Amino acid sequence: MAVVERHHEDGITTLRLNRPEKRNAINWEMTRAIGAELSAAAADEACRCVVITGNDGHFAAGRDLGEASANDPLDTILTNDNSWAEIFQILLRMTKPSVAVVEGYAVAGGFTLAMGCDFVLAERGAKFGALEMRGGFPAAVNTAVLSNLLGPRQSLELLLSAELFDAEHLHRIGLINHLADGAEALSALAADTVARLVALDPIAVALTKESHRAMAAMTLTDSLVVGKQLNALLMCSGKVDEAAKIYAATKNNG
Repeated sequence: MAVVERHHEDGITTLRLNRPEKRNAINWEMTRAIGAELSAAAADEACRCVVITGNDGHFAAGRDLGEASANDPLDTILTNDNSWAEIFQILLRMTKPSVAVVEGYAVAGGFTLAMGCDFVLAERGAKFGALEMRGGFPAAVNTAVLSNLLGPRQSLELLLSAELFDAEHLHRIGLINHLADGAEALSALAADTVARLVALDPIAVALTKESHRAMAAMTLTDSLVVGKQLNALLMCSGKVDEAAKIYAATKNNG
């Protein structure tokens, strides 16, 4: 049984976490499988969008700590944790959008994985939380992720809490894009959202993701310089002329 089930259809690569007996807790085998599948999707020209979800009514109940041991050699520990951190580097660098579709529990490492995606869609009853604090240790990788998504007060509150947060709260603070009532509605929401993303021009998506990532680390003055230069390049490429024709055709037809 594959710990990550992959399905590709109509430009959409879906990765389904598959350890239902553990609420899809992420062990080292799954970690490596997620990384390998994301790398393959990133390189696949037929893939226009990546969806990550879970089997059996849950996203992922954290990382499977049963495999960790202080007796493991340091190089083994570092290799394993590098595989975990690399997942988020791939998601960050990938020029196609990624969507987490969440129901049930998305806690600890599962919370981190969902937040590492570009978009998060959740069933209203889903539960999130950095539950590492219950064990007395920090949510290390999620600290990196959340500190880049939220202001310091909100991110620190999530990271220091040992409690669960409902999807409504995360939606209010901007960590979830859209909510759905029930699994069927979530499936319909995901299908609609992903279809809209797949329909976009892949070059425009790639340029937007790359510039969005770069500009986030710049001052407004510097990002405006990059923006105007990108506009000039698009004009020279003929993309703007193509867009004008599309807009004109749409106006004439409607």
